[in-house]
Amino acid sequence: MDILLSHGYFIAEDEHEQKIMKPYPPLGLLYIASHLKAKGFAVDVYDSTFASLADFAGYVQRTRPGLVGLYGNLMTKFNVLTMITLCREIGATVILGGPEPASYAAEYLAAGAHIIVSGEGELTLEELIPHLARHGLQGLDSIQGIAFLRDDGQLVQTLPRPLIQDLSAQPWPDREAIPMARYLETWKRHHGLSSVSLITARGCPYTCTWCSHSVFGHTHRRRTPQDVAEEVAWIKATYNPDQLWYADDVFTIAPRWFLEYAGELRQRGLRLPFECISRADRLTRPVIDALAEMGCYRLWIGSESGSQRILDAMKRKADVADVQAKSKMLQAQGIEVGMFIMLGYEGEEIEDLVATVDHLQKSNPDIFLTTVAYPIKGTQYYEAVSEKVISHLAWEARSDRDLGVAGRYSRRFYDHATRWMVSEVNLSKARQAGSRDWLRMAKLYANARRGWWGMQRTRHEREELAPTGSGRGWTTPERAADGW
Repeated sequence: MDILLSHGYFIAEDEHEQKIMKPYPPLGLLYIASHLKAKGFAVDVYDSTFASLADFAGYVQRTRPGLVGLYGNLMTKFNVLTMITLCREIGATVILGGPEPASYAAEYLAAGAHIIVSGEGELTLEELIPHLARHGLQGLDSIQGIAFLRDDGQLVQTLPRPLIQDLSAQPWPDREAIPMARYLETWKRHHGLSSVSLITARGCPYTCTWCSHSVFGHTHRRRTPQDVAEEVAWIKATYNPDQLWYADDVFTIAPRWFLEYAGELRQRGLRLPFECISRADRLTRPVIDALAEMGCYRLWIGSESGSQRILDAMKRKADVADVQAKSKMLQAQGIEVGMFIMLGYEGEEIEDLVATVDHLQKSNPDIFLTTVAYPIKGTQYYEAVSEKVISHLAWEARSDRDLGVAGRYSRRFYDHATRWMVSEVNLSKARQAGSRDWLRMAKLYANARRGWWGMQRTRHEREELAPTGSGRGWTTPERAADGW
């Protein structure tokens, strides 16, 4: 083989995912595989999702690839570091890509990687593979979009590589290189239905300060509606899934394109239930009607906060009242609303959390998920708080739970805040629905009070800088579409 491609995600290593069991294939890696195969390279893909590190170790020992490309992100960091060592032990040259490695090129190179690819990986690997075959690790300066160490240990980062403009000219992800049946069966066994993911575009042009654009940049590049509809037809004919997951950051970002795409599906008689992510300001009445016609059963909105002050600080370019109005419009069409809520953004106070609860009560989403803000290196948010990022562990030993931002409320505070928020909103939902489950409502009320008073007890606890802090932050789990 010319290259072995793999990634560091193992369900067996993820206790949280073992409870959820909604795995999707690594689309970015599969796009790399299909591109390289179309260019005549011999590519092997080791899909680690249902394997173990021991399985991967055995595989590379048996096949002994000379060149290995690994996809990495925050969730898979520890596994990737182990995989680097396993590949180095059999003499392989190791290339890393994905959302996180480029931001920590020096650290990953010091851990044993030979080359870090930044941005999209297709064109870079197309040039890099034959170069390594002819020249080894010499003369890498001329290759755009990579980082490496010179013999004297100096870090070199070459010029960025231009992004792919014609996405419809790219082959679809190489799903046939992995055990797709295992993904479908896992979904079916745990949830009674099967699901397949796809993306229609790359990149997001919005300015949210906390969001990473390390792979696809601030551009937005779309495939043609016809190309996407043909892929959906192929997915249905090949796998016949019960539903789809459009993994775009903002699925309805271009209403004209979206309505044309809906027309392409209609002409082909394709209607598969699906869920997706979008923004409230990109939802119009025609778009919402088309979503319902196409089979959308749940749309996720990155609401992030109910405080307009915090949204403006995030440069979210979103309006709280608009999110509430669009949520009701979606639900009136039978589409469930999911929301992402971010706690702990710089400058957030209790009154902002109160505004968020009020917002959730008015929006009444069918489901919402919360996270505490983490500074992602390379973002405006990271730059704003970089002097206050706390880490008590060395880079190679820490996870996202080991980070803090000096000056914001403590972890204990946000544990209480989450309990209060979830209980308060669910209690409101039960009341709006006219529930007579008094025991459940009493428990929700008690949990809400417990969370509220816990917040009051810990409101004076703030994260503090420590002498052992490294001053470095690293990214939260990225969206499924991001990265190779």
